[in-house]
Amino acid sequence: MKSFIFVYVASAVAASCVVLSASLAGSTPPAPPVGNVEHGKYLVENVAMCAQCHSPRDSKGEIIEEQRFMGAPIPFRPPWPNDWAIRAPRNRSLPGYSVEEGIRLLTQGAIARDGHQLKEPMPRFHMTPQDAADVVAYMKSLE
Repeated sequence: MKSFIFVYVASAVAASCVVLSASLAGSTPPAPPVGNVEHGKYLVENVAMCAQCHSPRDSKGEIIEEQRFMGAPIPFRPPWPNDWAIRAPRNRSLPGYSVEEGIRLLTQGAIARDGHQLKEPMPRFHMTPQDAADVVAYMKSLE
């Protein structure tokens, strides 16, 4: 009787796997969440604080508003040997990034378009897909 139950359970699991793999084989990946620009602005300006590295500064150390998010030299370096980036790229409108690539960058720990890990000090964000979509929507809304 025990062997019958084992065979029955094993058959059911195998059949489920076949049905699942068949259904996944023809499926497309889910669409990314729709971003909320206002929430994205809040995250960019008050949580991630992207402008601190991605914006140039004047002689007083203040961000030059007309060039906000246009890229800038990294304003600090650690005192130990490192391989940090020396410049933060433009991220206004996320040039060259699709919505999906922007979401991946923010949810999978700073993974670039080509799949490589971005240099520090870019934070290794692990945002929720919705928060990442909101940030991407805001950044892409900037001209």
